Amino acid sequence: MRPGYDQRPATFHTLAAHFFDTFPQLEGLRFTHRWGGAIDTCTRFFAFYGTAFSGRAAYALGYTGLGVGASRFGADVMLDLLAGERTELDAVRRKPLPFPPEPLAFAGIQATRWSLQRADRDGGRRNLWLRGLDRAGLGFDS
Repeated sequence: MRPGYDQRPATFHTLAAHFFDTFPQLEGLRFTHRWGGAIDTCTRFFAFYGTAFSGRAAYALGYTGLGVGASRFGADVMLDLLAGERTELDAVRRKPLPFPPEPLAFAGIQATRWSLQRADRDGGRRNLWLRGLDRAGLGFDS
């Protein structure tokens, strides 16, 4: 990834502006640290797990910044997988569907963004696209 994508001042400025729009009482606060980089995600928008090297290594991918609690749960899941323990959790047993290739991914993202904005304006009513994503286990409300 090029540094121009990873550390983009305009992006940090926009994020700070959104922060102060949300918390105007904190106006004047300064941000002393910034982070940029690729975001690890999947079509489920939460982590998935598995093993590699004939069960000698475990992995957890797709966190999307879910935090310490999710990381601790992921560590427990990976230890269980390495120990050969069986789980009934679909989130552990099943992998998420892969993202479609470009340009289909872009079209899907744009349709989802438009649909979410429309749902926000319409009191949360989800259109056919969002309901379809939910039924496929791909939606934000799945």
